[in-house]
Amino acid sequence: MVTSFTPRSLDEAIRLRQKPELTPYTGGTDLMVNPNEDASYLFLHRVPEMKRIVEDGEYIRFGAACTYTEVIKHPLTPNILKEACLKIAAPAIRNAGSIGGNIANGSPKADSALIFMVADAKLRLCSAGGERLVPIKDFYLGRKKLDLRPDELLVEVLMPRHGLDNYYHVKVGARNALAISRVSFAGIMDIEDGKIRRCATAFGAVSDVIIRLDQIDQMLDGKTISEAKELKSAYLSAMDEAIVPIRGRVGIEYRKDVCMNLLRDFLEVNGI
Repeated sequence: MVTSFTPRSLDEAIRLRQKPELTPYTGGTDLMVNPNEDASYLFLHRVPEMKRIVEDGEYIRFGAACTYTEVIKHPLTPNILKEACLKIAAPAIRNAGSIGGNIANGSPKADSALIFMVADAKLRLCSAGGERLVPIKDFYLGRKKLDLRPDELLVEVLMPRHGLDNYYHVKVGARNALAISRVSFAGIMDIEDGKIRRCATAFGAVSDVIIRLDQIDQMLDGKTISEAKELKSAYLSAMDEAIVPIRGRVGIEYRKDVCMNLLRDFLEVNGI
């Protein structure tokens, strides 16, 4: 028999999270695939602190229980995130599935997590003992392994407000709609006064976790477009060496070729 608890406040949700037998969820779109008749769930869709989208001086703060549809419709949502969420499944799934579930599922194919990764978002994790702010790139420790303690909830996603306008996003699937990514790519090139303020790239559905090679991307930070062109060969070589796909429903060589082709196109559309 399935047992569920529906807290009406964050304090209540955190208190219930102390019960190790409770599995947190919002829309349950992943849990529906493999239902467990003896499971106990912590349903988070009525926690108001996890359903809001607000901004402060530095971040847009997305409640982890916000559905894809709510994210798409909200005026604060950057276009790069709206575009990614619109490519997720069908409207019925987008009406139920949440960004917190997408992140905490731990899949390297997660569409919204890819965008939060390339944006260098931070995750607010709360427990009865306090809270932590963890960069999303440090949240993934391996396939389905997360830096999430047994008594913690992912409550909020903090996405930087600025520098996201010039973006590139491609999802490669087996069909045009309702597709699970074979390879996905997101890139941001923030250029101001002729110089690259920030270059960021992320690759999904390629390895055990979403790939975010920020140390290599930083090769182009602070450079003019001309200087970036001179570094292009070294940059691509470093990326080519660092991207190590795993075998899945498509071959390793295919994934590697698609990654490098998308990366080259990202640079070319930015004049590099």
